[in-house]
Amino acid sequence: MLKPTLIPKRRLPRYGFHNHTEKLNGRLAMIGFIALLLLERSLGHGVLIW
Repeated sequence: MLKPTLIPKRRLPRYGFHNHTEKLNGRLAMIGFIALLLLERSLGHGVLIW
């Protein structure tokens, strides 16, 4: 039985969900959430309370 000499490579689409972009989005969301908690702690009240 002959084995193929050329193995096709999978090309990622230019749009949609990717593992690396989802990880980056999650990390940025966590940083933003922690920054919001630190801001509320330093102000002594919530951000939405005027």
